[in-house]
Amino acid sequence: MTHDGWFVGTDDTPGGYRRVYCFPHAGGNARTFLRWQAELDAPARIAGVVMPGRAHRYAEPAPDSIEEYADRAAEAIAADSAGRPVYLFGHSLGALVAFEVARRLAGSADLRHLVASGAAAPALLPSARVREAAALEGRAFAEAVGFFGGLPPEILANEDLHTLLLPTVQADFRLVAGYRYRPAAPLPVGISLVNGVDDPHVEAAGLAPWAAETRQPVRRYWSPGGHFYFEDRPRAVPDVLREIIVADLATTAVPGHSELLI
Repeated sequence: MTHDGWFVGTDDTPGGYRRVYCFPHAGGNARTFLRWQAELDAPARIAGVVMPGRAHRYAEPAPDSIEEYADRAAEAIAADSAGRPVYLFGHSLGALVAFEVARRLAGSADLRHLVASGAAAPALLPSARVREAAALEGRAFAEAVGFFGGLPPEILANEDLHTLLLPTVQADFRLVAGYRYRPAAPLPVGISLVNGVDDPHVEAAGLAPWAAETRQPVRRYWSPGGHFYFEDRPRAVPDVLREIIVADLATTAVPGHSELLI
């Protein structure tokens, strides 16, 4: 499944008429989402979104802003989904991008739900910690990123690995640091929030303004763990996605497609 290299996934998912587009965190690999396909147990196909300048798209110019990234991703999703129901998921940086993509797809009946993970409400972003980290270099930046729990201790301790692994992470942090929230009409679709109870970067108070971004109630889910709670609990996100998709299946019919719940 490809659209100019934007997506990674499988083409043989049973009942994969619906699409779940997943945006990774800063420095994240979109392919890691594909392991959730087996856990999803719902008629939908997971597609990891690959930003230009990352992974197999390393030779392409990276976007200069979250807004540019969202513009281009929304266009690619609209072309790839081709009338199929669309669900968006993003973690941390990915949650912010998924939100901006949802805004751009809000006029389409294909958009069904947004799942934001590991992120405070967009109106509160970027956080002071992210802005400060984005301005750092070398070991200082590595230690700042370590706060989120995304770097193993062996990488934090090895400065030779910093120059190899951290430039893309730093570029992603700078994308978020340059973000400027703009008020807009609430989304016509529901928003679900998934977070780790021990995430030091996301507190309940930071989630409250999400309510202003949708005309529907916001659902909150808490998982044991920190910022990367899903690493130890691989079913945490698929369980939420399945609940959303099953509820959608119960209230909508797709012309020309038979989708049965058993």
